[in-house]
Amino acid sequence: MSQIGAESYEQIMAGVAADPRMDRDNVSAPAGAAASLSRLLLGAGAAGLAITLVGGFVLGAQHALASYVVAVGAVLAASLGALCMLMIFHLVNAGWVATTRRQFENLASLAPVALLLMLPALLIDLVVTKGALWEWMNPEAAANDFLIGQKAAYLNPVRLLVFFVLYFALWGGVSHRLRALSVEQDRTGDRFLTMKARFMSAWALPLTALTVAFAGFDYFMSIQPHFFSTMWGVYIFAGGVCAAVAIVILTFCFLQFVGRMQGLVTPEHYHDLGKLLFAFCCFWAYIGFSQYFLIWYANIPEETFWMLERTTGAWRGTAIFLAVGHFGIPFFFLMPRTVKRRPLFIGIGAAWVLFMHVIDYVWIVRPVLHHGGHAPTPASWWLDIAAIVGVFGIFFGLYVIRLGSVSLTPMRDPKLPEALKHKNYV
Repeated sequence: MSQIGAESYEQIMAGVAADPRMDRDNVSAPAGAAASLSRLLLGAGAAGLAITLVGGFVLGAQHALASYVVAVGAVLAASLGALCMLMIFHLVNAGWVATTRRQFENLASLAPVALLLMLPALLIDLVVTKGALWEWMNPEAAANDFLIGQKAAYLNPVRLLVFFVLYFALWGGVSHRLRALSVEQDRTGDRFLTMKARFMSAWALPLTALTVAFAGFDYFMSIQPHFFSTMWGVYIFAGGVCAAVAIVILTFCFLQFVGRMQGLVTPEHYHDLGKLLFAFCCFWAYIGFSQYFLIWYANIPEETFWMLERTTGAWRGTAIFLAVGHFGIPFFFLMPRTVKRRPLFIGIGAAWVLFMHVIDYVWIVRPVLHHGGHAPTPASWWLDIAAIVGVFGIFFGLYVIRLGSVSLTPMRDPKLPEALKHKNYV
């Protein structure tokens, strides 16, 4: 598109604008329904967080913090997965994704919000509960535990705060700028804004990948500071992309159910989104198994204890369920072409993958509360559910507001002609 003349480009985009599928009603969220849904989600989120706070006094601060971090970890990984995929789309100059890219932008723009949701847990554990969840925040543990002491140059509050600010600045700045360029292009039609987004993605993607890994170390691996894994950052990334693609698929299923995006997201687009979902479920399983295999044959105590807690005793069933549910079921369910091309079927698959993404974070975080093989009992599940409802309600309430604030698809993207004619041949 950058190589054709301005007059020819305007003629092409005029043809796109005249396409009945680009009608304003088709590319705008239903205002009343979006406002009502966002209020419902935000209200449920506020109620869930209030119950979580009460649960901290009833079942203990450690349990409440762990349940809250499970939910925040799930949405943070999803938003970062969307940000990474958005930049990858720009870098590979993907044309088919033009009509669907706006929802990746909306989801990615919530990465700083998800990070801010992590801040209360960090501050409470640092100032009030003093290491109830993150053991290294306990001054006595840092003073008496040799290994934690050796990691003090990294595991300390000052470094944690500095990195938090860096994460917020990078993720917030990049996601906001990429979305702003796309929205500005809706208004001006400047095709060279696409090149600006591509240039920004070239330097921002490596930095984002690096910070995703370090955030995984800071907020999840350091919960048990004796443990370390060189594959942790990739594991967090793989699960996050699975969740991001699942959320985008569910978004389009909902929008088309209420009569929007008709003809703009076709079976061809669902097919490609389904292939991405299938691929990253497989990639997540490959990284998860590789991490397990490396820990198994190295047989280093600082690594094996973490995996033993999660694959034996009361948590063994969860580990098996995670392997089957996050890989086995999606592998066979998403493989057929027919499933990936039908909104109902691919929507069911996406909802299941998102559910398993939450279970993944339960498996990562919650065993720290139950040393010795004791899993949580059904009597305490209400706190975990309340935390998930609280965080998900706030996060997706804001996501719905994002949907309604701009058009549901880029209106003057140079790749729209390709996306509107997109066809799968495999």
